[in-house]
Amino acid sequence: MKNGRTRAKGYAEWRPQDKTLTLVANVGEILEEYRAHLPLTIRQVFYRLVGVYGYPKDENAYERLCNALNRARRAGYVRFEHLRDDGISVMQPNHYAGVEDFYGYLNQLGATYELDKLADQRVDIRVLCEAAGMMPQLNRVCRRYSVPVYSCSGFDSLTAKYELAKGCAQAYDWQGRSTVILHLGDLDPSGVSIYDSMRDDVLAFVAGDVPGVDADEVAIFDRVALTRRHVEYYDLTTYAPKPTDLRSRRWTGRTCQLEALPPDTLARLVTSAIEVNLDPGLLARAREAEAQERRQIARALPSAE
Repeated sequence: MKNGRTRAKGYAEWRPQDKTLTLVANVGEILEEYRAHLPLTIRQVFYRLVGVYGYPKDENAYERLCNALNRARRAGYVRFEHLRDDGISVMQPNHYAGVEDFYGYLNQLGATYELDKLADQRVDIRVLCEAAGMMPQLNRVCRRYSVPVYSCSGFDSLTAKYELAKGCAQAYDWQGRSTVILHLGDLDPSGVSIYDSMRDDVLAFVAGDVPGVDADEVAIFDRVALTRRHVEYYDLTTYAPKPTDLRSRRWTGRTCQLEALPPDTLARLVTSAIEVNLDPGLLARAREAEAQERRQIARALPSAE
């Protein structure tokens, strides 16, 4: 119970006030504008509302938006698959109804076969994003280049940093390839500190695993976003540093969250950061080979019928 009212559960009817209906309509316009980048996080929607519709930019307003979109999704005003407000992970094995179902699965795999576009490139590439909810839209961009996307909100984990360093060391030792790590995070004391700490720890592990080689040659870190230049150039919404964050004492200027960047702008920044590290000729040949091999697989697979 909250304020004498029961929280909605499951699908639930909703009779919002006119101003809330207007807010939901504005959200619908934003989702339509960025339909090529769905799902969006609620924080991304919030910043579009602030920038385009004059929505208040304080945390109370964000909380009201979260509550409204919670009810809007339950009531069918907004599709669940168009928004993300989670950072969940799922481990689920494949199961099949029978042999025909399994053959159908194989045919689907064959029809969507993708060649590793990085296999012949001089570098490996990984994208690390602070916000787990943004992973699906980033994956839509990165998948075309066979670049994996990680949520680095968990990179305070020693295991995560060690495994990243180990992967970089193995790519260098076994294949002679450097690993380019493209980072996306908030421009605030915590976001920058997380990035700096992760980079320094990974490079220290790499130095121990690949002695005699400059660790920066093995693991090349590039903070793609968010930067102060982005904040100024795109006129992004900013906030004063949080006084509760002890790192704010050494911080100059205001702060900004990654999700303040419009989704299409973020997609262009990531695309450019990936492509600048790739040989375009090798990429084109890999895509041609992929199409040929997909046809070859389709001919070789048994029919599902």
